Amino acid sequence: MNDTSISVDQHDGDLARVDVAPVNAKEHRDLYKSRVKIFPKRVSGSFRRLKWWIMLVTLGIYYLAPWIRWDRGAFAPDQAILVDIANRRFYFFFIEIWPQEFVYLTGLLIMAGVALFLVTSTVGRAWCGYTCPQTVWVDLFLAVESWVDGDRNARMRLDKSDWTFDKIRKRGTKHFLWLLISVATGGAWIFYFADAPSLAYGFITGTAPTIAYTTVAILTATTYLFAGFMREQVCTYMCPWPRIQGAMIDEHSLIVTYQEWRGEPRSAHLKTKPENNPPAGDCIDCNQCVAVCPMGIDIRDGGQLECITCALCIDACDTVMEKIGRPKGLIAYSTTGAQEQAETGDYVATNWRAILHYRTLIYFAIWSLAGLAMLYGLLARDRLDVSVLHDRNPLFVILSDGSVRNGYTIKILNMLPEPRTFRLSLSGIVSATMYTAEDGSHPSRHVDVDVPPDQLRSLRVLVRADPAYLSGESTSFSFQVREWNEEISRGGDAEQASYEAQFLAAP
Repeated sequence: MNDTSISVDQHDGDLARVDVAPVNAKEHRDLYKSRVKIFPKRVSGSFRRLKWWIMLVTLGIYYLAPWIRWDRGAFAPDQAILVDIANRRFYFFFIEIWPQEFVYLTGLLIMAGVALFLVTSTVGRAWCGYTCPQTVWVDLFLAVESWVDGDRNARMRLDKSDWTFDKIRKRGTKHFLWLLISVATGGAWIFYFADAPSLAYGFITGTAPTIAYTTVAILTATTYLFAGFMREQVCTYMCPWPRIQGAMIDEHSLIVTYQEWRGEPRSAHLKTKPENNPPAGDCIDCNQCVAVCPMGIDIRDGGQLECITCALCIDACDTVMEKIGRPKGLIAYSTTGAQEQAETGDYVATNWRAILHYRTLIYFAIWSLAGLAMLYGLLARDRLDVSVLHDRNPLFVILSDGSVRNGYTIKILNMLPEPRTFRLSLSGIVSATMYTAEDGSHPSRHVDVDVPPDQLRSLRVLVRADPAYLSGESTSFSFQVREWNEEISRGGDAEQASYEAQFLAAP
């Protein structure tokens, strides 16, 4: 099917002629550039070593963290990091989060967001270049590809060559290793949601829940697709952060930059007499910075949305500068402010103090305050909670001796992974007594309640009071809940909670 193009000729403000010409589908498709496959070259240097160490640490944490054990006693799981959906708990070493404490997870997300803003405004897209999961797994897949297929030129030749036994062998080996990594990625993820050794045994023997196999299949497919095939396209087209980072970076932010004032005009670095050649910069146009870039861009074209500031171009350029006897740093971490100064001849080398400006300090202050508030909340939070619900029907009962009885449903939450006994007592109504409906105990001013570890105990309590000590239709009093054991009975410290309630009576 052909589309049409319309051209309009206009003379002296009057519409003269409208031409309609057909445009075939092939010409229409040619308006869009196809993806150019990228073959990053191996490089060595300080930033490449840093990326290797970060990859080792991050992947080590991801794959090994579910297997770390943490003793919480006989009544709690011993997995250090566990998202226990079935029992609605989140365990992180000595921290246990309940559903009603979701505010702490919200706080962690806020801290993570502010930290991302802080890092970006300070050192650009360091998250993207070093610790983003997409970057880490692409680096790992590229390492496998380079090990199997060879370096950049060998991979390019292999990609263009005909299908031979050697090519099939290399392609099969590479994709098999990619699939192993992808399966391990999905497998490690599910271990965060159940006891890792038990789930691993069930997964191998085919007795694990269906959701476990489904999750592994989905994560295997996405890891294999994103890290093996889509790579830089995920960062450029799928991730929203490249668009957001523009608002985070200012003239004080450290980013990977090409020192144009020093590198231009480029030359082939011909060793001829200076008088026979115009003045040339340090850049010899070797394109090594482009060859090592996993995003396939030329950093010499200036700041670009695709740049993830992985700094591999710095390592490549420094290697070349060292070989030709020129100072390193033609491509370096610098600020746009420093580049503007260099254009006027007032270049000053960028130092770490230059990035400590008001915005980074504000981000750091917000992040620190949120962290301190979270820490205080975790250390000061109660591990006991009590709630009381008054009976709706009947609201009260007048007994044969003239006393008034009210019924209450009391829920005591023990938020520690150990069984505890709590003493439930009354306060605020003189001579009032109570007893539980379950065991029919004799009326008393207090009742001892045993609550299992990490569980909620619900009981119905009946309170009796003499009308002479009541103040009208409604009298305020409180239920006091206090941890109770032999040590506490001898004067030890105890966790306690209270709940204000109303005792209803006839007018």
